[in-house]
Amino acid sequence: MPIIFFISGLIIGSFLNAAIYRLWTGQGIVYERSICPHCKHVLSAWDLVPVFSYLFLGGRCRYCRKRISWQYPLIELVTATCFVLLAQNFQFSISNIQFWFQLVFICFFIVIAVFDLKHYLILDKILLPGSVLALIYAIYTHHLPQGLVGILIISGFFALQYFISKGRWIGFGDVKLGIFLGLIFGIGQGIILLFLSYLVGALVGVALIAADQKEMGSKLPFGTFLTFCGIIMLLYGKEILSFYLQLIGF
Repeated sequence: MPIIFFISGLIIGSFLNAAIYRLWTGQGIVYERSICPHCKHVLSAWDLVPVFSYLFLGGRCRYCRKRISWQYPLIELVTATCFVLLAQNFQFSISNIQFWFQLVFICFFIVIAVFDLKHYLILDKILLPGSVLALIYAIYTHHLPQGLVGILIISGFFALQYFISKGRWIGFGDVKLGIFLGLIFGIGQGIILLFLSYLVGALVGVALIAADQKEMGSKLPFGTFLTFCGIIMLLYGKEILSFYLQLIGF
């Protein structure tokens, strides 16, 4: 059973790579053929086998021989791994509706994380359908009140920073992303998500400064940290929250 989810994740990961590229170029996400980002040659089915094609072709386009980004096999493998771990959480039961909701949320998170990392931008065309789906999820799981408070905590926290700094500390896309995340994670997990995101962001920032890749005060794609930690919370949020509550004596 895990191999089925892994292969499915590889295929969906390949689609997510295409979506990330096409959202930037303005191409249609579903109906247009995949092309080489360098020479624009239409790719054949053999060029699009997840991970295998990249390795077989040595990370280069079959037609122009220019190097293809390592992003493509990495996202395919990350998506596949997330699919298996999430399915394991649900004991590989595909009849659980919450599993499918969370599977789609992981896909949204991956697209947002990579797109923000590459372009420092969180698109409304990703956030709007994601937030609508999260609202349906909150209603279905009967935690809409918690979800609304989660919005106040996450999105409200970012909105406060945005207006105080006039957009210098944080972008308005993060404020809107907070709506999406708040509906999914609610109060307890939402607070943990914020803490983890700032912790990961700080660690990455320090590492980049130490490696002379960034300077103090440089911008970082915080949406990437939020959605990366969002995946961690979807997979292990209950365990992390339980550990934290035990740590503080609750």
